[in-house]
Amino acid sequence: MPLLLAVGLLLLINVVGATTATAAWLCEGDPLTVERISGAVDPRGLVQELPNQLDGTLPGDGILVYWREITLQLPRTNNAGTPSYTDGRWWWREEDPDHPEFFERRGDITRYSCDPA
Repeated sequence: MPLLLAVGLLLLINVVGATTATAAWLCEGDPLTVERISGAVDPRGLVQELPNQLDGTLPGDGILVYWREITLQLPRTNNAGTPSYTDGRWWWREEDPDHPEFFERRGDITRYSCDPA
């Protein structure tokens, strides 16, 4: 019985730890929220080899961006520095938590201005 309880508790911790807090901004006057999601990467044995583990993110992690009636699922990049997320068209980074960088590339790059909500 204690073993089952311990396993259940570990599963609960893993599920609860799968996402982090949701953050909110106003981007170009419209509400935008970001929810972090954990990817399907097993960090055991990799932690020493990963080039960028800032903010506790790992390759395979990502974010969900909710903005203007769209939902974007952006995977984490392996760029050095503050974690960034992109799918090739959309790009998100929170180097300055009060003014995150939010871009869209469609030929030219459109930069969206974001402020705390």
